[in-house]
Amino acid sequence: MRSIVIGIVIGCVVGVMFGATVIAPRLDQSRAVSTHTPDSPAMADKKKPTDTSDQKNRADDTAPKPVPSEQISGTVLPPAGPDRPVVRWRMASAWSGSLPQLGSLALRVGRKLWEVTDGGIEIKFFEPGELVPTSEMFNAVSSGSIDAAFSSPGYWGEKIPALQLFSAVPFGPEASEYMAWMYFGGGRDLMQDIYDKHGIHSVLCGMNAPEASGWFRRAFTTVDDLKGLKMRATGLGAQVLRKVGVHTFPLQEGDIFTAFEMGDIDAAEFSMPAIDLKMGFYEMASHYYFPGWHQPTTFFDLMINKGKWDALPKIRRSQIETVCGDNVRQGLAEGEALQFTALKDLTARGVKIHRWPEAILTSLENAWRDVAAEQSSADSDFRRVFASLTAFRKNYAVWHELSRR
Repeated sequence: MRSIVIGIVIGCVVGVMFGATVIAPRLDQSRAVSTHTPDSPAMADKKKPTDTSDQKNRADDTAPKPVPSEQISGTVLPPAGPDRPVVRWRMASAWSGSLPQLGSLALRVGRKLWEVTDGGIEIKFFEPGELVPTSEMFNAVSSGSIDAAFSSPGYWGEKIPALQLFSAVPFGPEASEYMAWMYFGGGRDLMQDIYDKHGIHSVLCGMNAPEASGWFRRAFTTVDDLKGLKMRATGLGAQVLRKVGVHTFPLQEGDIFTAFEMGDIDAAEFSMPAIDLKMGFYEMASHYYFPGWHQPTTFFDLMINKGKWDALPKIRRSQIETVCGDNVRQGLAEGEALQFTALKDLTARGVKIHRWPEAILTSLENAWRDVAAEQSSADSDFRRVFASLTAFRKNYAVWHELSRR
């Protein structure tokens, strides 16, 4: 009997210890698990395999959205995609698209703007005379009958004499000095001030290397040999030539060859070797003179109706200015690279290359001083622009002398 009682006691003790050390902890774990609802992530993980795409979607819904870079910079870009507003303009050109540089630079503006803006700006190129006569482009842009035109400020010298100084200056600055004055010496501000009066915004949009002086049917030794010459010439250079007795005619691109054939002219200046080669002037005259004292370098510009320019978002204006600035680089670099190959071609065709005798250049430069003085006296805008350029060149001469060999 005593053995039975002892066994019962031992059994009770063992049972209590087993319950406390084994069963109770398991009951606590079970209660902890039961506190999660069936929809909780913990239970979901136990009930089904991991769904990474579902997790990514939930993370995307809760993660902070990235801020567009254009908002970070404080500039709100126009909306992207098919719903964004597109600027569609018609652009008249002063030169045929088939001409190297003169035409190709105009075509390049439209193509590059379309690329840079991802189709946001579409400028359609029109050949000379397709929209309006070339001589009417200035008025057409001013009135808004066309949106834009690619030409050179010097084309409008009969209407606004001062604009010629933003195109090319006889015996004037070469490319680096000219750009320095235009961009940092006040030239561009003066130019825009003049254009503003006529409802036009102008963007410098191309630049040429130095031009040739022209094509002639005979050679020259003295300035008197030029008297009575009938020559196609335009702008300030034509005024200088008239001072030394040359009869000048401001013929358009397409009329020069015919004038040679008909005997209306016996000389012509147009552009640089690569372009003159394309025009075929070597068939009409065999003496080719340098340097192009009348146009040491030439600026082109994109004229835009001022109301349409002012209506553009800031970013669209910047895109146009950027593409045109790159066109200046393109024109100058390409122009310098093309000429020696063209000269080799021309000499192979029998063209005789000449440099003007120094005495003739001196006479032409003296004639230019007279023209500049007369124009300054007659026109206040010409006077203030020429004064600005002259003062800049005087200061620049110090740097020019020190920096050149």
